[in-house]
Amino acid sequence: MKQLTLKNIVLSLALSVFAAGAFSADKPLLESVHKDLGLTCKDCHSSKPFNEPPVTACFECHDTKELAKETADHPITNPHENRHFGTETNCNYCHHQHKESENYCGSCHLRFKLVTP
Repeated sequence: MKQLTLKNIVLSLALSVFAAGAFSADKPLLESVHKDLGLTCKDCHSSKPFNEPPVTACFECHDTKELAKETADHPITNPHENRHFGTETNCNYCHHQHKESENYCGSCHLRFKLVTP
């Protein structure tokens, strides 16, 4: 994974665009974004059959404190630093690789109309 340093930077930039809600409704699934960066299934999934990766797999490339900084000025709420989980929310609650992602916060907080990449 260490050889992906430049790719991690590009991924962080892409995710900051996602976090800003700049992608339209026809956004690609995250599996395509990760594949385009050269990642394979085994980079995130450690077992067969492929189960949901542990959140620690996300932390290999994504710094939750940095994501929280990037989304700190969100007009509704900061989805990456919240009163329930701090900066350690399970990424898989909102971000899905093989199906459309969802606004997990909106399941309870109806006014939180968040765009989730």
